[in-house]
Amino acid sequence: MENKKLSVEAIENGTVIDHIPAGLGLAILRQFKLLHYGSAVTVGFNLPSKTQGSKDIIKISGVAFDDEAANRLALFAPEATVNTIADFKVVAKRRLTLPDEIAEVFRCPNANCASHGEPVKSRFSIRGQGRQTKLKCHYCEKTFPREFVLDA
Repeated sequence: MENKKLSVEAIENGTVIDHIPAGLGLAILRQFKLLHYGSAVTVGFNLPSKTQGSKDIIKISGVAFDDEAANRLALFAPEATVNTIADFKVVAKRRLTLPDEIAEVFRCPNANCASHGEPVKSRFSIRGQGRQTKLKCHYCEKTFPREFVLDA
């Protein structure tokens, strides 16, 4: 008899963000304010993965993501999947695609940008293929590699 053990507890209803590259789970929690829902959140770091070697996973009980919210995660983890869970079963599985625009998630790395001193929300248009994603600030119109914006 085969002994199987879950590394991260199953949830009854909610969302599972799976196949996050190892080490990015905490950044996703912080940048997308996933703890602000007031729901139980389970996180697994550096879990074994057949396809990636190791991965992170985030489970949020009682919260469902729409396509727009799910696709915002593609900036961090383009290979991730966002699964909707109902009665302990996966009822929808989304592959992510980069959105055309993202707002209110990142700060502009340009210290002289109007978004730093004015009461406006950050906004970027997104261009790219695969790992060469670039974000263009709506206010200062400067273009930055994804990594510069994620660290700002």
